[in-house]
Amino acid sequence: MPRDIAVEKLDDFRWLIPKTGKMRTQGLVYTDETMLATIKKDASLEQVANVACLPGIVGRSMAMPDIHWGYGFPIGGVAAFDMENGIVSPGGVGYDINCGVRLLCSRLDAGDIKDHIPGLVNALFRNIPCGVGSRRKDLKLSARQMNDVLVKGAKWTVSCGYGSAKDLDHIEEGGCIMGANPEHVSERALNRGKNQLGTLGSGNHFVEVGFVEEIYDETVAEALSLHKGQVTVIVHTGSRGLGHQVCDDYIKLMLKASGKYKIDLPDRQLCCAPLSSKESSQYLAAMACAANFAFCNRQLIAYWVQETIQDVLQMGPGELGLSLVYDVCHNMAKIETHEVDGRQKQLCVHRKGATRAFPPQSPFIPQDYKEVGQPVLIPGDMGRYSYVLVGTDTAMKETFGSTCHGAGRLLSRHQAKKVAKGRAIVRELEDKGIYVRSAGKGTLAEEIPEAYKDVSSVVNVVHNAGIGKKVARLKPLGVIKG
Repeated sequence: MPRDIAVEKLDDFRWLIPKTGKMRTQGLVYTDETMLATIKKDASLEQVANVACLPGIVGRSMAMPDIHWGYGFPIGGVAAFDMENGIVSPGGVGYDINCGVRLLCSRLDAGDIKDHIPGLVNALFRNIPCGVGSRRKDLKLSARQMNDVLVKGAKWTVSCGYGSAKDLDHIEEGGCIMGANPEHVSERALNRGKNQLGTLGSGNHFVEVGFVEEIYDETVAEALSLHKGQVTVIVHTGSRGLGHQVCDDYIKLMLKASGKYKIDLPDRQLCCAPLSSKESSQYLAAMACAANFAFCNRQLIAYWVQETIQDVLQMGPGELGLSLVYDVCHNMAKIETHEVDGRQKQLCVHRKGATRAFPPQSPFIPQDYKEVGQPVLIPGDMGRYSYVLVGTDTAMKETFGSTCHGAGRLLSRHQAKKVAKGRAIVRELEDKGIYVRSAGKGTLAEEIPEAYKDVSSVVNVVHNAGIGKKVARLKPLGVIKG
């Protein structure tokens, strides 16, 4: 049973965890009363309190409404640390470094592809390897090319002809995290990533063909080139085995570093090192490599999605008009400048299962979106809907420019399999008009819609709290899963 953590209601969407014991600051959870009752069933609130104990934390230890238990830090957690006295922790980033979401829009309307969905999904399933350990046979990288992937990110992909230079303007950080150094990535990590570029992987990763079902803000939607009925594609994946191994390698290093620097940890899974240390520099350099691998991965998958759709629908790129709306990261530690007590301060912001949500006029968002704010992409489950939001000034002031990242799990993978046992999940989804292909029945069972919170409840909290602004709702027509 999770430890009972006291919470105090600040308003309908903000709940405070008071500072007690070794906590250096308060915790703040964005949720409503209904979801709070569910959140209390796992140990994620305790994890918010534990993160508040770490040295150099600035502001509150925060959690978004899609919060659930994770390794050390909760998934849905946001925490910023001072560059002089603070720390960086692999558990605050997660195993799937730069897991993220990419949204593409097209010139087609849902009616144009309605009769082609089974053929389209089957073709995507053939062309984009899915599942645990999935690999490509048609993309072999030399050691030098792999080095370029890790250092240059999506820029390398575009330089090889997979996409256009315009894509880079619509990717967080231009598709490249600076400071990457492959010397700090282990041979084992490189081997695990070898031949995995351009693959989806397993778990909650997916490619989804859908359409814009509802528009909430016409002006912002127009700025993002979105309109009602328009066909869209979402790609959700990350850094595959390479990122997982980088995390695993550095957790071992950080466990030693925590002892070396005498950091008092309420939970060993919060192992970390001072941001001023050699261990921290090595981790951030390796994490940047994994993040750049993930940017390349999503760029390549988008390229093969476009080729596949063109082939199935027998149309050229101009007629299809598939273009990148935006690509956002979920699991990252980034060095950013934020206002703290009236002064600009450089911080290391951990977002684990959280999305950057910078406001209009931020110098760090594309020129195309300067007037409306950074696009924020919130996938739901495969049976309901996903959302497009934009960042806000309130998010910048309260959450270091952060908001939620998805629906958040309600059931563990084991529980979901028990609930799905004996059911024809594919047929259930087809009855809703959604055609699904999956690498394994087990994954499909783990990912049943009721394994997740209703993402509309999550999005309504961040919208009403002001740390994200609703723009559009997307409905799936066809999905491939890992």
